[in-house]
Amino acid sequence: MKINWPSRIAFLLALLIIVALVAVGCVSGLTPVGWSGGTVSGGFLYVGSQQGRMVEVNLADDSRIFSEALTPVSQPGLFGCGSASAGGGCGGGPTGVPVYGTPVVSGNLTYMAGYNGKIYAYNTSNLAVRWVYPREGNLQPFVGGLAVLERPGLPAVLFVGCSDGKVYALDAELGDRLWESAVSDDKIWGTPTASGDTVYIGSFDKTLFAMNVSDGAVRWEFATEGSIVSKPLVYQDTVIFGSFDRSLYAVNTADGSLKWQFTGKNWFWSEPVLYNGKLYVGCLDKFIYVIDPSTGAKIAEHEVDTALASTPVVVGDSVIFASEQGIIYAMAAGTYEVRQLANFDQTVDGPLAASGEVVFIHTQDNMLQRINAVTGALLSAISLQP
Repeated sequence: MKINWPSRIAFLLALLIIVALVAVGCVSGLTPVGWSGGTVSGGFLYVGSQQGRMVEVNLADDSRIFSEALTPVSQPGLFGCGSASAGGGCGGGPTGVPVYGTPVVSGNLTYMAGYNGKIYAYNTSNLAVRWVYPREGNLQPFVGGLAVLERPGLPAVLFVGCSDGKVYALDAELGDRLWESAVSDDKIWGTPTASGDTVYIGSFDKTLFAMNVSDGAVRWEFATEGSIVSKPLVYQDTVIFGSFDRSLYAVNTADGSLKWQFTGKNWFWSEPVLYNGKLYVGCLDKFIYVIDPSTGAKIAEHEVDTALASTPVVVGDSVIFASEQGIIYAMAAGTYEVRQLANFDQTVDGPLAASGEVVFIHTQDNMLQRINAVTGALLSAISLQP
């Protein structure tokens, strides 16, 4: 398989090598870049750029607003190396602080977590910073995204997992810490999913945790044979997620008991998408799988040219996928036929976003590519560079 750094596969292989060689010291030349996806809300798209900025794109006229760049910090990175600002090779990038997690929007605030170990809340109108957590100092790097739980009559809660093995819950309006829970002995790169009174998140220690929204207490945990970074999908009384043990799991939300397990030929990184009562998921084995969410039975599969790491989106009656090498595919929901829409020849790792018929793809050249997923027409790209 062709490795195109900084693709996810190269990044994870590098991590495994570094874990084995950590006693030797810092490994130079590994510069995180970021793979934030986009979030569409209220006629705007929000995405983290590779310069460490929140970018707001007005979908009506393509105008952009940029936040201030995130501030690098002289602290060890994920691999025990100093940040770029401290002369190290692993803790930051020469273009700014990497942003891996996709921004989330709640009310008049948009949230983003940086590799510098800070969480930011921005006013959606002008991207001015409303608050930062922690107020002073920095946590370990954030790689996963965030989740907001809006509660009628109660303050909204922001959840995020951290490389320190903890899950943090913040008051979404004020940025005050509500609780923190040290659930894992390893890094948490997974993006949480909050549903009802429970938040679900995976960890590098191969475990999915179900935690109380109110205090972070662990309700149950489910062990797999591989690390979990896939964002869980909650469907009825089931939570569905992928693992690096090549399996997709469905477990009972009440007690964490296994309902079914579907095994592919490589890691499941992206979140499955549910459409018309079927699961659609891409795998690093280059296959798109269609699965019955009740039984885990395979309904259809289709092999494409390269690995699939991005979370797909639904447009019309098609599910749109992006390969790591920037090839865009549309799978028809009724027939499961697949057609290629475009080839951007750029690494794509973050989740896709859509507004109407238009799909947005954040490529690693710091561009926001656009394509009409119904007609296949390529639209002009939008630069995420100020």
